[in-house]
Amino acid sequence: MVDKTLFEKICDKEIPATMVYEDDRCVAFRDISPQAPLHILIIPRKVIPRVGLATADDEPVLGHLLLTAAQVARSEGIAESGYRLVINNGPDGGEAVPHLHVHLLGGRQLLWPPG
Repeated sequence: MVDKTLFEKICDKEIPATMVYEDDRCVAFRDISPQAPLHILIIPRKVIPRVGLATADDEPVLGHLLLTAAQVARSEGIAESGYRLVINNGPDGGEAVPHLHVHLLGGRQLLWPPG
């Protein structure tokens, strides 16, 4: 039996999280180590280890994650001022949990280039 990722456990409510959105395809919750005043993670319920391993079958889920991020940004009041979406892929990309997720960052001016 393969161990569940941290995010699978959050999706299954085995680990508590401050949820801001939830549906049958994804959950969104506040990051416990925020990198901006607003830092929310949008996680697909389907385990996709990273975006680089997604397949054509995952296209509806990937699109849903981005639309959900925009919806959450509106509900959190940062849609007009702006926000950043980040997807890390692999160790050099900053991936810490092998379960695809979108970071929604906002609430302050975000600089470029990042990191």
